[in-house]
Amino acid sequence: MKLYYAPGVCSLSAHILLRETKLPVTLVRVDLKTHLTADGVDHYTINSKGSVPVLELDDGTRFTEGPVVAQMICDRAGRTDLMPAAGTIERYRVMEWQNYVTSELHKSYSPLFNPDFDENGKAFLRTALRKKYEWLARQLANQRYLTGETFTAADAYLFTVTRWAKAVRVELADLAPIRNFMERVAARPAAVEAMHVEGLPVHKAA
Repeated sequence: MKLYYAPGVCSLSAHILLRETKLPVTLVRVDLKTHLTADGVDHYTINSKGSVPVLELDDGTRFTEGPVVAQMICDRAGRTDLMPAAGTIERYRVMEWQNYVTSELHKSYSPLFNPDFDENGKAFLRTALRKKYEWLARQLANQRYLTGETFTAADAYLFTVTRWAKAVRVELADLAPIRNFMERVAARPAAVEAMHVEGLPVHKAA
């Protein structure tokens, strides 16, 4: 398999899961400014949306969109701890969290990285994100991970997007459950390995 990724963006979640599962994979770095891969291929010829992650199977079949790529990785590895078996309540809980992260958090961060986006709009999004994290802190107050005591694909995704908070001035340092969650995931060997390979600082992330 191949994972097309860019350092520190949402593809980090898939990268962490690949390290957790130990599935054999070739990493292909993409420059999201030039939309070229490390060997000079136009990324739009790989994914017409121009985004990462892209997971390419051995037969050339490609999958995009982070939550789907996560399910593909975990299912191919048979890791029902990371993504519970299809049809189970536990599976739907993980997918429920995956959907929350992608729709309520991930997409709220995106405009904050746009230098042309209105500053008043950014202030609104920061406030909205802060309220969502306050709610998340309450959910994490008495458990280690989103669905309880077991690390899942949803936790890799939450960790990945929450790493962006400091860069866009979303203040989370006072939310102890969020801070503890981030430190917990950042200490996992798979996360350490993925961040090291991507050239990211391996330290407290929130």
